Amino acid sequence: MATRTVRLDAEAEHVLAALTKSTGLSISEILKRGLIAYKEHAQNAPAQRAPFDVFRQLDLGPGGYARSAAKDAKVAVRTAIARKHGK
Repeated sequence: MATRTVRLDAEAEHVLAALTKSTGLSISEILKRGLIAYKEHAQNAPAQRAPFDVFRQLDLGPGGYARSAAKDAKVAVRTAIARKHGK
């Protein structure tokens, strides 16, 4: 059995004190049950998605939000600036 040192903020300390008083369980037992409950929660939670998984679902179509092909970028930038400034 390992000994751990844990720092709790005031809110967590208050909750822990209330739980020990209302249940009669030791701090160790409450923390152990909390870890077991979180383990079950984490196992049932959906897996975290990678940013690429989100991007893949966007389906922006060919070119996405691009206004022109990459090979025409310099001309497209000039055109966009001219359009913005009314020239």
